[in-house]
Amino acid sequence: MKFGRILRETNHGLSRNLSMVVSIVLVTFVSLTFVGAAALMQMQITQMKTYWYDKAQVAVYLCNDSSSTDVCPDGSVTTAQRQAVRAKLSSDALKPYVERVYFEDQKQALQNFRTEFKGNSSLNWVSESDMADTFWVRLKDPSQSSVISETLNGQAGVDQVQDQRAYLDRIFGVLRLASYTAIGLAALMLAAAILLISTTIRQSAFARRKELGIMRLVGASNLYIEAPFVMEGVISAFIGSVLASGALAGVVQFFVQGYLSQRLQGTALITLGSTWAVFPLVIAVGVVLAALASIVAIRRYLRV
Repeated sequence: MKFGRILRETNHGLSRNLSMVVSIVLVTFVSLTFVGAAALMQMQITQMKTYWYDKAQVAVYLCNDSSSTDVCPDGSVTTAQRQAVRAKLSSDALKPYVERVYFEDQKQALQNFRTEFKGNSSLNWVSESDMADTFWVRLKDPSQSSVISETLNGQAGVDQVQDQRAYLDRIFGVLRLASYTAIGLAALMLAAAILLISTTIRQSAFARRKELGIMRLVGASNLYIEAPFVMEGVISAFIGSVLASGALAGVVQFFVQGYLSQRLQGTALITLGSTWAVFPLVIAVGVVLAALASIVAIRRYLRV
């Protein structure tokens, strides 16, 4: 009987305060969309980082006509120097670290450059002599790239040794900054949602102050009085959380997989299947925060 009355009181409160319920739904929807987006961004960064770091290689650029005379005093790399570098990369000392070595001569480098920057007018000014013979080294453990640098830096015929991970670190640094910004906005939105839920519950209680006074006079327990208000907040937040989860699922399905996947082919992108765990988390956060905010608000009101 008591549970049935609590449900009736909850339904009564929701129907009487429809505008406030809508406001809770909307602020919960917006704030939890930010929370979910921040979580999805972290998942995307982690997935891309793992994917690209595993593919990162070390480029050993050999001397060419454009190389600095301080690094390459003998000018362009000679056949003997090139063979010496190849021999060192195939040596027993580096064998435990090196998975594969691929050699790219100046002609291949120019072809790859033109393919990558097709349509750029500056290609007319680039010639084969501007390219460098390059050894592309794929490591068994990309984090041990310093071994290649320490071994070949200063080697005759070697212009420079570059680890592609250095470029990736800059890109992922920008992405992490964007992710932290999203987390900060999500925290602000959650704080706003908590304050709005608390204010709404207190206003709802004030509107029913006569009913509450009668219930307290007849000896109703605080738990019995508080339950309808807490359920109002939880139900409203639950609706907002479900809407936020639906919006996030739509972003992953139609924007990430439908739009970005067509324009960023060959890149590891999150899928709806890999992000399903975020949606129950979003709903749980919304329900728990709404319950806590509602409990604190109604108890503070009843103590007044």
